[in-house]
Amino acid sequence: MTQAAAAPVGTRKPGTGGRDRYLDLLRSLALLRVVVYHLFGWPWLTILFPSMGVMFALAGSLMARSLDRPAAHVIRGRLRRLLPPLWLFSAVLLTLMLIVGWHPLNDPDVGSGWAGWGRLIDYVLPIGAPPYPEHLGSASGLLDDTWAEQAAGPLWYLRAYLWFVLLSPLLLWAFRRAPLPTLLAPLALTAVVGTGLVSLPGETGNAVTDFAVYGGCWILGFAHHEGALARVPRYAAVSLACLVMAVGLWWASGHQGPDGWDLNDIPPAQACWSFGAVVLLLQYAPSWRELPGRLRRWDRPITLANNRAVTIYLWHNMLIMATFPIIDQAYNLPFMASDRAASLLDSTYGFWTFVVVWPLIGVAVVAFGWVEDVAAGRRPRVWPDGGRRGRARRRAAS
Repeated sequence: MTQAAAAPVGTRKPGTGGRDRYLDLLRSLALLRVVVYHLFGWPWLTILFPSMGVMFALAGSLMARSLDRPAAHVIRGRLRRLLPPLWLFSAVLLTLMLIVGWHPLNDPDVGSGWAGWGRLIDYVLPIGAPPYPEHLGSASGLLDDTWAEQAAGPLWYLRAYLWFVLLSPLLLWAFRRAPLPTLLAPLALTAVVGTGLVSLPGETGNAVTDFAVYGGCWILGFAHHEGALARVPRYAAVSLACLVMAVGLWWASGHQGPDGWDLNDIPPAQACWSFGAVVLLLQYAPSWRELPGRLRRWDRPITLANNRAVTIYLWHNMLIMATFPIIDQAYNLPFMASDRAASLLDSTYGFWTFVVVWPLIGVAVVAFGWVEDVAAGRRPRVWPDGGRRGRARRRAAS
């Protein structure tokens, strides 16, 4: 975050109320990168823009801002905003899985009796990882037989987010008393559990690893809100961030997973790269009241993405799976009978999934996004892109 004296014209100091459009821009870019990554699976995207680290940092900054109020009240408010969108998504996903033929209490990976029902509670309160079948249906069916696993995949983020929210009062207390040790503790924990030095089994291990990998980014959000990051000389912050990122790439070069340079498979590299990138992004944060210059043309999509961030994140993987049977119908069109036409569609299939998924996301925003407004205690809105508010501002100005 820039020093207040060096802030450009049209910016404001953090913590003065209102929306920070720079942070809104980062959140929108993070969501876009998540969707594109899950569409194409390009490993280099995890290096180009560490979306999850950015999203956790922004959430941490907002959480620190909210904790100026009583902690219990803040945690209740965060749960109230998070859980209703999850409940709607879980109801649709569980219904679809049961219709297709999943019997959770007969699934050996879930368990029987009260233990099995207890694991299903994670669809209601994501303290742990909710169960789902790795294969459901037929590989030759309308959807790939891994569709349930793909659809439920994003739920790990809600579990990690919930634990960060619950632990934030303690983490913020520790940060205010010992900033540097608290900030570096997650990186040290990653060095222990992410390198195999200590191995924690099952979902407990996954939860601890997620906390370690992204905990530094969450606490960097605290540092951004508290102004601690702005007090670090820029040359020192940038130098140390680049050093940490270099360590992450060095580790990744010798510990590549099945997808090569995909940092999602390399926890220490992901932790270091995300940490350093977030430092750079927040160190130079201009704190805009409004988007400047050419970015202003993207004001409405960015506003919509921020108002429906949970909806977009929850539903995008399921909607990506839904693009495949839609595009496959093109092969039945009369002009697709030739081998040349079919080959052309084969070679551009990824492009068409990118084209088709956005209208589907728009439908999900209209159909399910209103739950975010209800959860926040607002009047439900169909398409909250700020268009009406912008027109009102222009009329007032004129």
